[in-house]
Amino acid sequence: MPQLQLSRTEGTSMSVRMEPLAKLPVFWSLAGKRVVLAGGSDAAAWKAELLCACGADVHVYAPQADLSLTFAALLVQTPAEGAGRVIHHDRPWATDIMQGSALAIADCEDDAEAKAFFCAAVIAGVPVNVIDKPAFCQFQFGSIVNRSPVVVAISTDGAAPILAQAIRRRIETLLPPTLKGWAALAQSLRETVNRRLQPGAPRRAFWESFVDRAFAGSNAPQASAADDLLCATEAMAGSRTTGRVTLVGAGPGDAEYLTLKAVRALQAADVILFDDLVSGEVLELARREAKRMLVGKRGGRESCRQEDINSMMIDLARAGKHVVRLKSGDPMVFGRAGEEIAILREHHIAVDVVPGVTAASAMAARLRVSLTHRDHAQAVRFVTGHARDGKLPKTLDWRSLADPTTTTVFYMAGRTAGEICHHLLAEGMSEATPAVIVSSVARSSERRWSGRLDELHVGIAEIGYDEPVLIGIGGVFATAAANYEDTHRESSLKSWLHSRSAMLP
Repeated sequence: MPQLQLSRTEGTSMSVRMEPLAKLPVFWSLAGKRVVLAGGSDAAAWKAELLCACGADVHVYAPQADLSLTFAALLVQTPAEGAGRVIHHDRPWATDIMQGSALAIADCEDDAEAKAFFCAAVIAGVPVNVIDKPAFCQFQFGSIVNRSPVVVAISTDGAAPILAQAIRRRIETLLPPTLKGWAALAQSLRETVNRRLQPGAPRRAFWESFVDRAFAGSNAPQASAADDLLCATEAMAGSRTTGRVTLVGAGPGDAEYLTLKAVRALQAADVILFDDLVSGEVLELARREAKRMLVGKRGGRESCRQEDINSMMIDLARAGKHVVRLKSGDPMVFGRAGEEIAILREHHIAVDVVPGVTAASAMAARLRVSLTHRDHAQAVRFVTGHARDGKLPKTLDWRSLADPTTTTVFYMAGRTAGEICHHLLAEGMSEATPAVIVSSVARSSERRWSGRLDELHVGIAEIGYDEPVLIGIGGVFATAAANYEDTHRESSLKSWLHSRSAMLP
């Protein structure tokens, strides 16, 4: 078996040290704790409501006349079960209010008052935050996604609150409301599971199964869920745990093309065996503790043998590991997934597949071209551009591929572009048939060419084939050049607007 190496891909840090953090994210229990809040504004009311929801006793110091309508309404509301209290003191704040407090928050009109409040809290040893005045804050409030007991907080270190809000909205769409019920169930099961299952693989396998159920749909856990899950612990405790393998499609390169299921698989992996074409930004989404092993498979370059990769998956799974076999694009399209699935089944190892965005789909999206536009094509074909010997497969039906009503995308076809052109022209395809070449699709190094079929050699000479190349042929690509110009102009306009906005005060 050849020696395998840890990832050294561009953009991937292999340092054991964590990247610098602007602030330490800490989740702090305030149940039953005293918190002082100076001010009666709407902003202060929001902080009081937030602190009360955490179970704190919030002592508000502000003259009655200074209370906003929002704050006044908050004072007469009945607190929810388990929430803290809001206690109003009809007077301005003073230095004596700090004693015995867990936190001190204020909404101050000017810097002089903010500085006085800040200094009083610091002298008393109470962590302090003055709303909207970062210079007088020892901590900050982030945007919150509430699925309590699951709580997600987002911070931009005060630099871009609107960005934090946008991130929160995106996370809100990823986490179903029913997660609250599943998290509460996990909380209730934790001690029992810890008693029944040993640390390591058995316990981890249980919780992975739990998470799969929690995210399987949009349903809250049923009344029988706890009993069903605990029954599974009995079987796990009495048997040797065998791992599993998940074949995951990493897409063409851009991490935003990953599916949610692919991200969850990366986050649950013990070991990740990844191909040379998988980008560093995709690997950054993996579980930090997962071992990452490069099993470089790339046309025209030295690669690990498929037999060695198969043996490694089997050995790791038998050792109880969850192995993610991470492939660029879609593992079921020119990814040799069929061979890997067969060998894993032969050795009775559970295998799942998570599809990815295949390169042809990404190319179509980038070019804004419909591969089955009704005016041009009634079918689409994905064809390999080379066989095991690096040449075109001898079994290709060129007469069928020359059909003008079919869109054809050739994968890994950089070195065989000239032959492809020759065979299609020989079968009667028009020399003027639109053609495109895209290398490194959806990556920062992406390059494009568009022209006619009989100019394909010109395009390859311009684009080269050191990077993965796709060749698209068919009438649907007639607008590719115009669409590229539109996209390029829009990108340039966005860059210009961004540079101009950065210059504004």
